[in-house]
Amino acid sequence: MASKILILGGTSEASALARHIAGDERFEPLLSFAGRTQNIPAQPVPHRVGGFGGIQGLRDFLKRSDFAALIDATHPFAAQMSTHAAAAADAIGMPLLRLERAGWEKQEGDKWIDVVDMDAAARALDITPRRVFLTIGRLEVGSFIAAQQHDYLIRVIDDFTPPAGLRSRVIAARGPFTVADERQLLRAENIDIVVSKNSGGDATAAKLVAARELGIAVIMVARPVLPVVVTLDSVDAVMDWLARIHEDASTRRGE
Repeated sequence: MASKILILGGTSEASALARHIAGDERFEPLLSFAGRTQNIPAQPVPHRVGGFGGIQGLRDFLKRSDFAALIDATHPFAAQMSTHAAAAADAIGMPLLRLERAGWEKQEGDKWIDVVDMDAAARALDITPRRVFLTIGRLEVGSFIAAQQHDYLIRVIDDFTPPAGLRSRVIAARGPFTVADERQLLRAENIDIVVSKNSGGDATAAKLVAARELGIAVIMVARPVLPVVVTLDSVDAVMDWLARIHEDASTRRGE
């Protein structure tokens, strides 16, 4: 009997896991998207879109559908979903694993200003008006209403209307981006400073290389503190973990 696996997705890591698990007769995966991103790319496994209704809703969903394990492959900054996943899995004794990419590390020549959250990032811009490149996601843009003296170029995956009072222009684009393109963008837009979340991964790392080459400072927002759970950073390691989960479940069923 195949083991049912719920994958909380929305990241390249989740999609990579879905590609690996697709067609593996040991597993019956379901990939879940929060629904914030439009035009979700085609997936190789069944998927759903939308929330669960908090911790209780996720717990009920996992029990009702008889899942064998939960994989949290959400974005490193999706703190609420990761917290809900940990609480729901703990409440019903379900195996939980987090698939998380490594964060970026400061390189020689980088001019990083490390901050703990978005409000601190807005304060770090100081009072002198600057041309700011925001690459943080639309949900966090509101923090910069407190720093309306600046001009913002905001890059997001899906177009949106920024908060009123913010002098800004939005460009919608999906990575991966090249260093050459990022360098050209920073120059053409006369960017003075970049604001980025420490998301890690290759898709958007080129902006950091371009900023380093051009001597542009980067305000780097640290990842939030997440619940302590088993965490791996490679799909192969996750597949090994899932194989053990399946073997244990098969043994309990007497297969």
